[in-house]
Amino acid sequence: MRGAGGPALEGGIMFARRNRGERAAGGGVAGGAAAEAQASVASGEVRRIHVRFVGQVQGVGFRWTSQRVAFDLGLTGWVRNEPDGSVSMELQGPDEAVATFFTRLLESYRRFPISYTIDAKEDIPSVPDETEFSVRF
Repeated sequence: MRGAGGPALEGGIMFARRNRGERAAGGGVAGGAAAEAQASVASGEVRRIHVRFVGQVQGVGFRWTSQRVAFDLGLTGWVRNEPDGSVSMELQGPDEAVATFFTRLLESYRRFPISYTIDAKEDIPSVPDETEFSVRF
């Protein structure tokens, strides 16, 4: 299911897609960071982490914001709400892009601050053929 220009819903997973050459937030062409990330992934410098966020993370657009930030950085993985009110995420890409993700996520909420903490973070094995960052339900 897909609205005009909107995200696609496939099997309970939301994917954001951009057409080649579409402008990304901040004026750059979408795919610039993604292309750099893909080059780093090809060279074998991939890191995957599992993160658990607690606090004000449900009902504030946290998953969608995470997806946009990950997409802009060329990262792959997934994010989902948990029944206990937390949010789980797996994030994969070049180490520098993974580190930048957390700064960009924080900056995304500068105008509308929310209170959250990272309750757990661990390195896990990478998923070699993963190509997108999805919102899971």
